Amino acid sequence: MESGGKQMTARLMLAVGGAVLGSLQFGYNTGVINAPQEVIERFYNLTWYDRYGEYISRSTLTTLWSLSVSIFSIGGMVGSFSVGLFVNRFGRRNSMLMSNSLAFLATVLMGFSKMASSFEMLILGRFIIGVYSGLTTGFVPMYVGEVSPTALRGALGTLHQLGIVVGILIAQIFGMDLIMGSESLWPLLLGFIFVPALAQCLLLPFAPESPRFLLINRNEENKAKSVLKKLRGTTDVSSDLQEMKEESRQMMREKKVTIPELFRSPMYRQPILIAIVLQLSQQLSGINAVFYYSTRIFAKAGVKQPVYATIGAGVVNTAFTVVSLFVVERAGRRTLHLVGLAGMAGCAVLMTIALALLDQMNWMSYISIIAILGFVAFFEIGPGPIPWFIVAELFSQGPRPSAFAVAGLSNWTSNFIVGMAFQYLEELCGPYVFIIFMVLLILFFVFTYFKVPETKGRTFDEIASGFRQGGAGQSENKTPDEFHSLGADSQV
Repeated sequence: MESGGKQMTARLMLAVGGAVLGSLQFGYNTGVINAPQEVIERFYNLTWYDRYGEYISRSTLTTLWSLSVSIFSIGGMVGSFSVGLFVNRFGRRNSMLMSNSLAFLATVLMGFSKMASSFEMLILGRFIIGVYSGLTTGFVPMYVGEVSPTALRGALGTLHQLGIVVGILIAQIFGMDLIMGSESLWPLLLGFIFVPALAQCLLLPFAPESPRFLLINRNEENKAKSVLKKLRGTTDVSSDLQEMKEESRQMMREKKVTIPELFRSPMYRQPILIAIVLQLSQQLSGINAVFYYSTRIFAKAGVKQPVYATIGAGVVNTAFTVVSLFVVERAGRRTLHLVGLAGMAGCAVLMTIALALLDQMNWMSYISIIAILGFVAFFEIGPGPIPWFIVAELFSQGPRPSAFAVAGLSNWTSNFIVGMAFQYLEELCGPYVFIIFMVLLILFFVFTYFKVPETKGRTFDEIASGFRQGGAGQSENKTPDEFHSLGADSQV
C-alpha cells in the first residue's frame, strides 16, 4: 500500500471523529434510562395522581416503564430499516447531518416532559431517539468503512463500538444521584443528548463526503480524487481510485440490489446470512442482559454498592474496546470473534456456577464479579465491534445499504427480545439463565468457524469476489499472502 494509505491524517481523524459522535449518542441513550428508574417512576406516579386523583397501579407502572425502555429498540428497528432510503439519495455525511434533527426533537420532548407533566412526551422522545440511533448504526460504520484506507479499516471500524461503550459509560456516571440522576435533574440527564448532536452538526460540514459514494453513486471522479488526496495526505491516490473503479465496473454488471434480492441471489445469500448471524451473535450473547440488569446481578452477588460495580464494568468495557482497536489488524476479524465467543461461553459457565453456589459459599460473590467482568471484556474483543464493520466489508457498493438495513434490523430486533425477555427468563431459570446464552455462544462459535471468512487486509472487491467464486469456504482456503498479491492497496 502507498505510504499515505497507512497514516492517520487530520482530515481522516475529523471525518471519523465527527461520525463517531453518533455512536456515542447511541451508547448514551442505551445506558441512560437504567440509573434514574426510581425517580422517573415517581414522576409517572405523581403525574397519574394529578390527572386522575389516584396513584398508578403497580402493573400499569411496570407496563409504562417497560414501554419507556423498549420503545427505544422499536425506534431503532424503524431507523435501521430506513438507512438505504437516505444514504443513496443524500450521501453518507449529509444523512448523518440530517438525522440530528431527530436528536434535537427528542431533546425537547424528553428534557421538558417533567415541566409539561407528560410521560407521553418522554416515551415519544425515547422512540424518536431510537429512530436516530437505528439510522446511526447504519450510517456510521458505512461512512467510516468507506473513508478509511484498507490497512486502517478494521481499527477505525472499531471506533464505532468504542463510541457506543464510552456513551454507555458517560450515561452510567451522569446517572448517579450525585450528578444528574436526582429528582430535580433527571430531565437534564435525558436532554443532554443535545450536546453531542450540536457537536456533530458543527464538525461534519468540515468532513468530506464518502469518496466511494462520489465516484460510484454520483460519478464525480474529480471530486472523489480531491477528497481522497485530503483523506490520505498524499497526491498519489491511484490505487484507491483503481479499486473504486473496479468496484464500480462490477456494479455496472449488477443492477441495484433490493432487500428481497439479497436473499434471492445466490451471490449475496451467504454474505447476508453471515451478516445477520454475526449481528445475532452480538445481541444474543447475553451482553445486554448484563448491561440492563448488571446493578441487580451485582446486588445479588452481595456487592454493597452495586452502582459502582456497574460503572466498573463500563470501564472494563471501554478498556477492552481500546485493546480490540489495536489488535484487530494484527489478529484478524474472524480470529478475534472466535476468541470473544469462546471466552464469553466460559465466563457464562463460571457465572452460572458462582450464582448457583452463592448461598452455600459467600466467596462465590467474588467469582461471579470476575465472571461478569470477563464476560464484558471478551465481548469487546470480538462480538462487540466486529459485527458492525464487517457488514461494510462483506458487500460491494450496490448491495451495501440494503445489507446494512437488514443487519441493523436483526440487531435491534434481537436487542429488543433480550431486553423484554431476560427478566422473565431469570425468574423462570434463576441462576441457570446464563446456560441459555452459553448454548447460543457455542452455536455462534461453530457458525463463525465454518462460515465466516477472514477479511483483514483485503479490498472490498476481493472480499466480494471470494463469495462470487463460491462462498466463504473458498475465501478461507486462500492464505493472507495470496490475497495481498491481489490488490495494490492490500495490507502489507
